[in-house]
Amino acid sequence: QAQLVESGGGLVQPGGSLRLSCADPGRAFSTYAIGWFRQAPGKEHEFVAAIRGSGGSTRYLASVEGRFTISRENAENTVYLQMNSLKPEDTALYFCAALRAWNPPAYDYRGQGTQVTVSS
Repeated sequence: QAQLVESGGGLVQPGGSLRLSCADPGRAFSTYAIGWFRQAPGKEHEFVAAIRGSGGSTRYLASVEGRFTISRENAENTVYLQMNSLKPEDTALYFCAALRAWNPPAYDYRGQGTQVTVSS
């Protein structure tokens, strides 16, 4: 079972950048896809981005495409989400999950999440 740990969240001004990390310290995870999701207060969680185990294919939520980039370093058991040009509407708890389905994305295991707040 995956044990996913997120880090890298924080408070940033609009237009700023953050890089989130998703690590699985317990085992190598190059055989499965990883997705990033987010949940704002009072809202359902939504898919943000996903990357295949090989790193050869990615997909994004339309509103973040061109601003966010998902990548992975399997040798480090880590997936990254680089977030640029952040907007207040990007404020949410971001969590990563081991995907059991690609499209639509579905997961079995997820981390606790890291808070991202975009505010001036």
